[in-house]
This record gives sequence, structure tokens and C-alpha cells, in this order.
Amino acid sequence: MTETALGLKRRARRMARALAVIHPDAHCELDFTSPLELAVATILSAQTTDVRVNQVTPKLFARYPDAAAYAAADRAEMQDMLMPLGFFRNKTDSLMKLGQALIDRHDGEVPGTLDELVALPGIGRKTANVILGNAFGVPGITVDTHFKRLTQRWHWTTETDEVKIEFAVAKLIERRDWTMLSHQVIFHGRRVCHARRPACGACTLRRDCPSYGIGPTDFETAAALLKGPRVAELTELALAS
Repeated sequence: MTETALGLKRRARRMARALAVIHPDAHCELDFTSPLELAVATILSAQTTDVRVNQVTPKLFARYPDAAAYAAADRAEMQDMLMPLGFFRNKTDSLMKLGQALIDRHDGEVPGTLDELVALPGIGRKTANVILGNAFGVPGITVDTHFKRLTQRWHWTTETDEVKIEFAVAKLIERRDWTMLSHQVIFHGRRVCHARRPACGACTLRRDCPSYGIGPTDFETAAALLKGPRVAELTELALAS
């Protein structure tokens, strides 16, 4: 049967509430202590993992403590520091241009609005939402590969464009929950609803998931696919659901 708009909103919010219980530890996994550090870390996270970024940024943040330091950086030195992350030339260029733009337009400070952020070098809408939600407390939806995959599997949207997905989900979920929902969906994608073989039989969301069955439904088989530091808790929640 075709799901009504109201039915979809109710199901999406029910799943969102469940995600908050399933992943109470959900958070931004990039290490930072300031909006500038988060902006830099998010730019660096393209085409690599948060873990690898966190291995590089302590030395980088110590060497470049402010926008002026990035603007005046020695290109070869920064490239050498960023080499483990891949695309280090492009990332170096983005960070140096970001530092100069912050000096020229914002007195060296990272701005706190979406329009100002997306006008900066190296910062697109996804990066801007990460910064707003986690450094400024402004609700935002971050559509990464996990968020895109899961919201499509859950039939929250049929859109494939990241911005259109963001707008579609924004109509379903209360604004105050956008930032945490982004983290919770990403955690679920990493720990339970994997790209190739989701742990359907050990997923607490299975009763509301229209894609249930694309992964193994046998509980023991599915439970073996769970990942992360809370496998025992995820298993218990699935058994109780």
C-alpha cells in the first residue's frame, strides 16, 4: 500500500526516536576545540576516514593555530603534513585559501551562518551543516554517504541529490533534532546498516524498515555483522525489540 505523507512522517519520527535509544553515544567523530579546527577537520575528511584525520590534526592544529597561520603557511610543509590523507595538494590549497578568506571577510573568525560558510573556499553545504550543528549549536542535517544510503533504504525519500535529501528529511524531523539525527544515522550506517550486508535480523528498526530482508534476517547471522564498541548493547536492544 502507498504510504501517506502523514504516515511517512510518523514512521520517520518513530525511527528517529528509536535511533536516539540505539545510539546514545552518537557524536561528531572529528576531534576539535574551536569552529576553525572543526572547519579544517571537516575539509580534510573528504575521501578519508575521521580516524585518519584525527591522527593528523593534533600536529596541524599546533602548527597553524589561527586563520592567519593557514593563510601564511608554507605550501610544501603543509602538503607534507597532509600527505597521509590523500588529495593533499587540493586540501592544502583549500586550507590556505580558507585562512585568507577568513582574514579578508570575517576578521579571522569562522562565521556562524550557512550563507557565509558556503561562500568560503573548501566549504560546501554538507561541511557548513557540520560546522553549524557541532560548533555553533545551529541545527543542521549532514548528508554523507551513510545518511544518503539509509534514508533511501528507509524510503524517507527517493531523492538522490544531497541537498534535496536534506530538504526532504527536514520536512519529516523536527528541526531541534537535525544535528543529533545526522550523527545517529551515521552511527547506524557504520555499525548496523552496512552498505553491502546490513544486519537486518539484529536491527532494532526492522519493524519500520521497508527494506528489511536485503541483509540476513537470521538473528545469529545478523548479530555477527554488528560493529563498534557497543555490540553487546546493540544485540540486547535487538532481542528486546
